[in-house]
Amino acid sequence: MATEARRIFHLSDIHFGLEDNRALDWVQQEIAEKRPDAVAITGDLTMRARHREFAAATSWINSLDAPVTVEVGNHDMPYFNPIERFVDPYRRFRGMREKVEKEIDLGCLAIVPLKTAVRAQPRLNWSKGWVTDAALEKCLAAIDALPDGERALVTVHHPLREVGTQGTALTKNGDKALRELAKRPVVAVLSGHVHDAFDIMEETSEGPVRMIGAGTLSQRTRSTPPSFNDIQWDGETLHVTVRNLQDVETCDMQIDDVPANAMPPREPGEPVAPVRQVPRVDPPVH
Repeated sequence: MATEARRIFHLSDIHFGLEDNRALDWVQQEIAEKRPDAVAITGDLTMRARHREFAAATSWINSLDAPVTVEVGNHDMPYFNPIERFVDPYRRFRGMREKVEKEIDLGCLAIVPLKTAVRAQPRLNWSKGWVTDAALEKCLAAIDALPDGERALVTVHHPLREVGTQGTALTKNGDKALRELAKRPVVAVLSGHVHDAFDIMEETSEGPVRMIGAGTLSQRTRSTPPSFNDIQWDGETLHVTVRNLQDVETCDMQIDDVPANAMPPREPGEPVAPVRQVPRVDPPVH
């Protein structure tokens, strides 16, 4: 299986505008030295989708010496220009447009995007995820078109886990998406959004789906220091190591479950929880 070995760096929630420059310099150097087969960035490239934040994100992402695919996060939708948000929400990605929601074929393994960030939705909290029928159909069609024997890694911004209540559901139609993915050769679903790493099996009526979350590379840490996932595929098994600058062991970097109403801190300096102790309620907006 040596010829099927692949290495993928999974980054998320860089939040240019409140980025951690030491962490970014380290990751950039790791990519240059380790030369992963691909880099998957699962959304929230910016803090408030400002032009200067996108300029910084574009410059950094385009400097990475590896194939890159980028998911759109809820923080990447225009905040202060509602017309642009509804008419041309991806306009500010133009400097890296070819990387946005890009499928990467690695031969034995393919990275397939599934969009969860939408420009609007019929509930007050637009920061939560929503899998539209069109987005799911596009993702499933890409997976179904893979050659026989090729496996898929699906990239999203929001974790797909549902919690069974309308008010706190992380991602609308997330349970439906998980059931459909369970029917297909999906190795795992890679996500971000909650700013802490996790690696869990989510049970569905169609079988289990592995969900892998990456931490943040910003100053907006919640329960663990800035980190990224170093994912290695040996042709049969996916191995995940959470990498961080503080040399915390992977098991201590990962939370046990996705919080029922998962939200990262909103402002620098807001209180964070000890490792593996995620607050039940996010600190309020000041």
